[in-house]
Amino acid sequence: MTDLSAGPRAALSIGILLPTREQAITGGFAAAPLLDFARRAEELGFDSLWAGDSLTARPRLDPLIILAAAGAVTSRITLGTAALTAALRHPLIGAHMVASLDHVGASRLILGLGGGFPVPETEEEFGAVGADFSTRAGRLDETAALWRRAWNSTRDGAPEDFEGRYWQVRGLHRLPPPHRQGGPPLWLAGGDTPKVLRRVARHYDGWLPFVPSAEQYAKGWQQLGAELEEAGRPAGAVTPALYATLTVDPDRESARRELDHYLRHYYGRSLEQMAPLQAYGWGSAEECATWLAGYVRAGARHLVLRIGSFDPQPRLEEIAATVLPALRALLEAAPATSRTASEVQ
Repeated sequence: MTDLSAGPRAALSIGILLPTREQAITGGFAAAPLLDFARRAEELGFDSLWAGDSLTARPRLDPLIILAAAGAVTSRITLGTAALTAALRHPLIGAHMVASLDHVGASRLILGLGGGFPVPETEEEFGAVGADFSTRAGRLDETAALWRRAWNSTRDGAPEDFEGRYWQVRGLHRLPPPHRQGGPPLWLAGGDTPKVLRRVARHYDGWLPFVPSAEQYAKGWQQLGAELEEAGRPAGAVTPALYATLTVDPDRESARRELDHYLRHYYGRSLEQMAPLQAYGWGSAEECATWLAGYVRAGARHLVLRIGSFDPQPRLEEIAATVLPALRALLEAAPATSRTASEVQ
């Protein structure tokens, strides 16, 4: 943990994404390398370990199952989904699976939830499981409400049924409760539009965007503060997080080429196409650290890092050995001594 400026959000957490999609792209689905990665991430001092989700749009091993296995071979590191596409599972099945995973991790779980990336592949994926793509935002918010109702239903006097617009369920108290009372925190993964920020302020415990610049992040975080105040929730009710992709190489142009290659295989789109949509950093350890520091100064307090490479294990070691110390040094120095994110990229 890195101590930042004084205040209730003085601790910075840094997490790493399990390379489940990268593994699938390169033709492998073995669990053992992923569990080795999980163990090593904990040994290297990362605070959290995350897994993405998709069935047919961007296939990979199921995140809840992989995180259960990772939870069994680790003891400290937080487990998270970044992000779980809740619509791919019936909400009652989802509530049951998450509660079970929370027991495996002994309350180490955070759920980043996504409504589905607005591309044709995701819409086709929704159709394959009978989920309505056009109502995905409302269904996600209702799923979060149903899950919380289920996880609290065993308390004395708590409601045992759920009556929503999309789902009506009886006897929620018969489901096994999660390990953590009330269940794990629910974060909304998405952007910084007014509609998304309003949903975060009213329904979620964290904000996990992938906005492409620190300046844009700062504006979103400021707006979220206003939305929280309007919703009658305290400023500390929502954890400000960030989903960011890094490719580290002392040669900045080599890093850019590797990241472009990565994105063309991951999304079928170039870095030029993706950079206006998501957070991408590349270059030397110092350049990547400076870029991340911009987001931290803009308000981010939990970084979820995706390695933009199809050779993730050496990159994991490199990030821990070079980027994280450089980031900590920047954050401990006076802000005026560091360049902004816009000056780096």
